[in-house]
Amino acid sequence: MKPSDFVDTAPKSVPRHPSNRTSAEDIETIFTYHRPHEDQIPRYTAIRDAAKVFAKILMENVPECADRTIAIRKVRESVFNANAAVALDPRYTK
Repeated sequence: MKPSDFVDTAPKSVPRHPSNRTSAEDIETIFTYHRPHEDQIPRYTAIRDAAKVFAKILMENVPECADRTIAIRKVRESVFNANAAVALDPRYTK
């Protein structure tokens, strides 16, 4: 699988995303469980699949060392943050 295999299904602009603000209401939204909606599941899958491809590339091309461990950890963090952005999409959190 290569990056061009992934379909861009994310909206181009999402106004008032909770991660852009820090009001008390936004904190409530950010730290609340958001069950995925059907159209979000393919987005989560695409993010995770692309990260897995990149992590495998790192494993195959970077020598085993602390920097490789950190690089893979950052890929995981990127997935976490991307998934949070999808979960907090204002169209689904109200």
